[in-house]
Amino acid sequence: MKIALLGYGKMGKVIENIALQRHHEIVLKVTSKDNAINLSDVDVAIDFSIPTMAASNITSCLLADVPVISGTTGWLDQYDHVVELCKEKDGGFLYASNFSIGVNIFFEINKTLSKLMKGLPQYKTSIEEIHHTQKMDAPSGTAISLAEDIIKNSEYTNWSKGIPMPDELGITAKRIDDVPGTHEIKYQSQVDTIQIKHTAHNREGFAFGAVIAAEWILGKKGVFSMKDVLNIG
Repeated sequence: MKIALLGYGKMGKVIENIALQRHHEIVLKVTSKDNAINLSDVDVAIDFSIPTMAASNITSCLLADVPVISGTTGWLDQYDHVVELCKEKDGGFLYASNFSIGVNIFFEINKTLSKLMKGLPQYKTSIEEIHHTQKMDAPSGTAISLAEDIIKNSEYTNWSKGIPMPDELGITAKRIDDVPGTHEIKYQSQVDTIQIKHTAHNREGFAFGAVIAAEWILGKKGVFSMKDVLNIG
């Protein structure tokens, strides 16, 4: 499989190593400084760029009939437009706020717990996420995904970074050197606390999931998620 890496930072380099281990070929590496993308010799593209480049990168792939997966967060105000273009061009597109297999299992645990806690207003819910200082968006896309799933099963109407209003789910975002990613959800009452937590030890889990997703989407048409790749949920 011939892969284009759209974004060649720390994540891009880890993805490259895993793709090569799985006997794929990296035929294009695009940095944020590159303006033109030649996708003529590409089977699939993996976008881990920056928020200001993601939609443009994905659009270029869809126009070139190249299936693309994206793990870039912070650009989802343009997500609907990308989905419309994918359907219009009969392309293949997969977005995930987190490609880690463990995190996607954590998503399902979070949904189940939020359903169990529904109707128990004595428990106040909060989310804390910690990432490395190079991460540009805060809160993380993963934290937002977790919050949105909780909101669907609670009285909360929105999430808020910082001090929340009574109808908001609070997310605390911390940036610490060399932390790949930690997400914790807490339900706290006056008598006890229930917590679930996922801690990434390195970037390899994210990269492995991205390569698996790229292998899976090859030859497929439509808009997908990691649920489709892992057949969960």
